[in-house]
Amino acid sequence: MTHTLYGRMYLAAYDTDAGALYDRTRAGFLLRAAVLSELAFLGRVADAGGEVAVVSGEPIGDSVLDLVLSSLGAHRRTWKAWVRADREETLVAVEDRLAAVGLVAVAERHAFARGARREVTALDPEGVRALQAGLTALVRGGGPVDPYDAVVVALASAGRARHLVSRADARAHKDRLDELTGRLDVLAPALGAAVRGLGTTLVAAQGGMGGG
Repeated sequence: MTHTLYGRMYLAAYDTDAGALYDRTRAGFLLRAAVLSELAFLGRVADAGGEVAVVSGEPIGDSVLDLVLSSLGAHRRTWKAWVRADREETLVAVEDRLAAVGLVAVAERHAFARGARREVTALDPEGVRALQAGLTALVRGGGPVDPYDAVVVALASAGRARHLVSRADARAHKDRLDELTGRLDVLAPALGAAVRGLGTTLVAAQGGMGGG
């Protein structure tokens, strides 16, 4: 449905039954990690002693990737810090990009005393469910693995997206999930560590409410 890693991550995190992301706060973290991973795959950033180092700041031509890449050159921070930074901005940018290419529709709803609320509708829910079914099958089986899909599954597991990686699958296929997450270690060791610690980060971000 989309060739970008961050696009797959967003659609993987979308609950077609609810017509919304499974958890907007958690999705913001997952999308930040997905964008950082994609930039690393593209050779634009690298791991430098646990920090994100920009290898090339030249524009890529993708509004989401360029937005995040432009911010990375301003500071030297750890991968974990960059996963936590600017999550809402990145989430909105991803939704706007997916809307621009016709995968979702975005509407701003104004609720009394609560300000604007975004409603995002997947325009091809069957396609989203097919994507998610393929990712769930990846957890359970072997065979060739698309590198982007491996990262999406690793992130979905860390973010407790139970519609994608159920508790039962997380227990039964722990070694498989470790293997998929290990691909991030090869890409950038500190990024793999940040993803493994994402569960604790998410609990802290939601005021101790672990959920899932």
